[in-house]
Amino acid sequence: MRRTAGLVLLALAVFCTALSPLLRWYAFPRLARIPANQYQDMVLEAKDATLLDYGTMQARKVSKVTIVQTLKGDVAASKRIGATAGKDVVVWDGLSYVQGPDGNMVSSFPERYIFDAHSQEPVHATGEMVDGDPVTRQGIEFKFPFLTEKRDYQYFDAQTRTANPIHYKDTRTFRGVKVYYFEQTVPWTKVPFPRTMPVQGITPESVAKTGTTRWYTTVRRFWVEPVTGAPVYGEEIHQEELRGGTLLGGRDRVTAFAGHVKMREDYIEHTVALVKHNRTLVLLLTSYLPWGLLGVGLLLLALALYLEARGRRPDDPAPARSADPEPVSA
Repeated sequence: MRRTAGLVLLALAVFCTALSPLLRWYAFPRLARIPANQYQDMVLEAKDATLLDYGTMQARKVSKVTIVQTLKGDVAASKRIGATAGKDVVVWDGLSYVQGPDGNMVSSFPERYIFDAHSQEPVHATGEMVDGDPVTRQGIEFKFPFLTEKRDYQYFDAQTRTANPIHYKDTRTFRGVKVYYFEQTVPWTKVPFPRTMPVQGITPESVAKTGTTRWYTTVRRFWVEPVTGAPVYGEEIHQEELRGGTLLGGRDRVTAFAGHVKMREDYIEHTVALVKHNRTLVLLLTSYLPWGLLGVGLLLLALALYLEARGRRPDDPAPARSADPEPVSA
């Protein structure tokens, strides 16, 4: 009986021990992915910002500029493109809607971002665009890869339509979460005017005829939870200028927007809670289950060896029989 139990425990030990690396190195890369139907929104604010009044073409100080960012997954497009690409693909339709303190629109900036659901690497397909312009992205955008490393990444900037290095700086703690801090500086670059302008009747084409150009620079900062690759907080020191041309009335340049853009407090709390929850799910596949199964496998192996040793122990010797009595002669 002991021998049978030992063999069963040995088989279970082998199973658990073999399953441990399979979960980490085979199942995790295939199961950890961004859902195709994901929807999220984010509100950012730049307080005490500088904003251009297009009516007077004068820059003025305003109490607050609000940026509402939304990302919505297109499930049908994800399936269609994924079937062609032969991989799990996510298609995000993004929109950055900027409004001034009076609630009026400053700009509306749409994007379509197509990427690998597991690695977050861009997937190039028809429909990939920024503000209606076809693009071929290089590098990541919005989210870092699962198990983010302490190294530099190429991060796509939608304004310039180019990828620039985003540098790992150090490891920090943010709201009780261990994070990697990344920073990217995009130097002053000439960029297109948004297709949707804040003044009716003014178009990018009509502005271009004046010879006035739009320039942009930013310092982008992310606090990234490394297990999920999700930023728990982000901010930008953002500047835009209009330069030259007849639109400025002889001036060399004028500030179109300047402000320190930060996530609103209620969205920080929501994002931190969501990332903590998703972190636990990822750790189940990368740490908790693999190490737990390995520990259970070693325990079962030790128990199987113990039972095997007990089964091989010789039986206790039987009690000694008394010698036959000597025969008695008459």
